[in-house]
Amino acid sequence: MPRNVVVTGSGSGIGAALTALLRARGDRVIGVDLRGGDLDADLSTPEGRAAAAGAASRAAGSVVDAVVTCAGTAEPGRSMVTVNYFGTTEFLTALRPALAAAERPRVVAIGSISGTRTADPDVVAACLAGDETTALAHADRAVAEGRARQLYPSSKSALAQWARRTAVAEGWADAGIALNVVAPGIVLTQMSSGLFDDPGMREVMDAAVPMPLNGYLEPEDVARAVLFLASEANSHITGQVVYVDGGAEATLRGPGVF
Repeated sequence: MPRNVVVTGSGSGIGAALTALLRARGDRVIGVDLRGGDLDADLSTPEGRAAAAGAASRAAGSVVDAVVTCAGTAEPGRSMVTVNYFGTTEFLTALRPALAAAERPRVVAIGSISGTRTADPDVVAACLAGDETTALAHADRAVAEGRARQLYPSSKSALAQWARRTAVAEGWADAGIALNVVAPGIVLTQMSSGLFDDPGMREVMDAAVPMPLNGYLEPEDVARAVLFLASEANSHITGQVVYVDGGAEATLRGPGVF
């Protein structure tokens, strides 16, 4: 029987690849994107998140079998907090009742290998406290101090911690909702393709994110891992950060972290 699957960031990259795989197997996808989705939404604001979640729930008849949050930005600045973190966590929280109404609900959030790197602890703490105003103030300070690039790992670190905490909180695992994070390494997308044409930039990226198994990822490589975690076949995996990264996390952090 077709499942109702909500995918944010459905218009490009991992979201588009996943949408194609889901539809190919017969699922009904409700795509959410800033423009060109089944539902157009701005996840950078509380009002936009609430409106998007409400519209997605209505489109699914108030029963959502799975949600995958692919929407995000790599543009250094405030949007890394508003979209990458709050645009995911508040959207998912708003959809929790519709997920709980499904027989085998599943959630997958797209994180990043960068979540293991140096983050701004004040931004992370404010995000985890649910204090968007304070998180944005710390983000502005990081930009002013020339540390804007810390905001991406900060948003992804906070997201992974939120998912691990939330997965076993009341109303999630006890309601049958499996909640996991898939954290990719370097993904080849239309937006990033130019970077890989520069040998110097490629050398920098290879040093920062070494991927000994099969090199860089295509969006479909990540989507296939998400497909299982979002499926009914995933009966017991929850609260996990699954690195789809060609061995980057194991290389960078070593065997002592597991």
